[in-house]
Amino acid sequence: MKHVTIRALAQALNLSVSTISKALRDSYEISEETKQRVLELAARLNYMPNPYASSLRGKQSRNIGVVIPEVADSFFSLAINGIESVVKEKGYHVLIYLTHEQFANEQSILREFQGGRVDGVLLSVSRETVSGQHILDLMARDIPVVFFDRTLADVEADKIVTDDFDSGYTATQHLLDKGCRQIAYLTISENLSISAQRMEGYLKALSGHGLRPSRNDIVQCSADSTFNYNQVKKMLQRKKRPDGILASVEKLANPVYQACRELSLAIPEHVKVICFSNLEIATILHPPLTTITQPAFEIGKTAASVLLKALDKKRARPSVQEVIIPSSLIIRESSGR
Repeated sequence: MKHVTIRALAQALNLSVSTISKALRDSYEISEETKQRVLELAARLNYMPNPYASSLRGKQSRNIGVVIPEVADSFFSLAINGIESVVKEKGYHVLIYLTHEQFANEQSILREFQGGRVDGVLLSVSRETVSGQHILDLMARDIPVVFFDRTLADVEADKIVTDDFDSGYTATQHLLDKGCRQIAYLTISENLSISAQRMEGYLKALSGHGLRPSRNDIVQCSADSTFNYNQVKKMLQRKKRPDGILASVEKLANPVYQACRELSLAIPEHVKVICFSNLEIATILHPPLTTITQPAFEIGKTAASVLLKALDKKRARPSVQEVIIPSSLIIRESSGR
């Protein structure tokens, strides 16, 4: 999308740049008729004002936008700590925006950024995001974007991730080694990069043992905790229930434990459980939860460092890169030691 400037509006209306600027500011010096003409054209051409232009005179805002689905997930809390550890040393402020897993919110936030509120963006996409035009529109305005954790394959931008395929494979292999032969996979979105890659690893491990999941073994969950609980409970009430569960995101650990308790199913005796999680309380759950733990702080720190390099106007823009930082399998009682 082409960046429409005040100068372009002035040329189209045969007015001075000063007149356009005053009309957009609702100045008393400009007639209502002229203001109306300017505002109508600005809306038609999707003109985005820069709220910082008059005061900054082309300088940076010194703000970094961090766009994430939620803060309740410990991964994102730790990643933010990593981000702040880098950017504050360089004199930048961190502005945190939550999409609440909604694509419309993500679009609105990035559109707001087009006005110059931030110099660069660190982004982990929502579960609903499948296209990246809103990201490309922002990048077209020379505002760099660095993905961390959740990415989009069709957007050419720096990506800081962990090896989700390997993590899904490792977790599933551990359950297989513990004797599981019907392993359920809980996902919040098959389109989400992390969920899709973790599921590919899960499927690869199963196929190595001559196993294929049934249609009911891949369980679609959502951002709603009550819905997730009902989905897990329904799965565990099947006549042929799973003997192992791999939960692809942290928020799915609670409904698994809750449903097992309600149905008097013992973990790990009746069903073994692994969850992707950075929860500190994993050790005090009953039983302690086996986790795939991501290096969240390091991912945030690395993403921030890559973004700052992109913002350094004194250097040539580095080529797009993907940095992969390994996760760890932390074995506890929920999967059977």
